Amino acid sequence: MRRAATIAALALLLAGCDVSMTQQRKYTTYAPARLWSDGTSARPLPAGVVAQGDGARFAAAQTPPPVSAALLARGRERFDAFCSPCHGLAGDGDGVVVAHGFPRPPSYHIDRLLAAPAQHFYDVITRGYGVMYSYADRVDPHDRWAIAAYIRALQLSRRATVAQAPETGRALQ
Repeated sequence: MRRAATIAALALLLAGCDVSMTQQRKYTTYAPARLWSDGTSARPLPAGVVAQGDGARFAAAQTPPPVSAALLARGRERFDAFCSPCHGLAGDGDGVVVAHGFPRPPSYHIDRLLAAPAQHFYDVITRGYGVMYSYADRVDPHDRWAIAAYIRALQLSRRATVAQAPETGRALQ
């Protein structure tokens, strides 16, 4: 009896091991499907769905870090690597690619960009603007804030007065 049960169990086990286990019927990408009323195999996302990590990314995009010397140093490093080829080292829009025929980007020192909040620069790096494409896949969110802080420092450096930096005034006397 025990032997018969063992043979029956092995027979059932082996009966389940055929090609259909590895070659199953399925819908391929964009294949028509009669199962759904709209006839497509691509299903829309349910209402209210949030991708994993989107909450943290959204919070990082809305909350700039506190400005520090380390943040500005990182911003300068990232600006020099990603932004200066077009915008130039001083942010005047005279980068090396402009000399090779690319469109001239606006200077960071024009009134419109002087009045723009730091969030504007973060958003432009993230989504692109005009002929500038998105750098979201190249520049991390923290580095985007660092670049925005460095751009603001470039803007302030052009308009700084001795009253705003009294220790500099003493050094110049």
